[in-house]
Amino acid sequence: MSTLEMILIAIGLAMDASAVSMTAAAAGFVRDLRAVFRLAFHFGLFQAVMPFIGWLLGSTVVDYISAWDHWVAFALLAIVGGRMIYSGMVPDEKELIVDPSRGWVLITLSIATSIDALAAGLSFSVLNVNIWLPCLLIGIITFILSALSTQIGRLVGPWLGQKVEILGGFILMGIGLRILVTHLS
Repeated sequence: MSTLEMILIAIGLAMDASAVSMTAAAAGFVRDLRAVFRLAFHFGLFQAVMPFIGWLLGSTVVDYISAWDHWVAFALLAIVGGRMIYSGMVPDEKELIVDPSRGWVLITLSIATSIDALAAGLSFSVLNVNIWLPCLLIGIITFILSALSTQIGRLVGPWLGQKVEILGGFILMGIGLRILVTHLS
């Protein structure tokens, strides 16, 4: 596998994390460089580690994991997306606001958006690809694209107003649905 192919795979795998980063910033949760770094770091880290885990699991467990990985990603994204939609519809309830750049929500999103990277790692194992370069490229590219996406989200957020959280929830649910449909078809 060429380095260019690995870079293209990394860009493809980073798209979900980038969309979530953009949505979080547009919703007003990413207000400073620390929050940008938190999102980009977690997404990059999980995207880099998951292919390694998939590679370790190898081809012996592909059938077991592929039977449910898409359901897990869909459920996690649907739950977080649903909470964002709800809190966007009930803005007065401050305790209902879900900050995707902190805590368990960030960890959940990091796992959910990196399930595809786990599957890519399984593929790398089957293809006998040395896993270190793909993991490094996937992590760095995800970090960079997520950080850039937050800047785009911060620019469009004020134009979209308070309802961007609802839109973000639907985007997360759409990403989960895309993962589910892709794996089921």
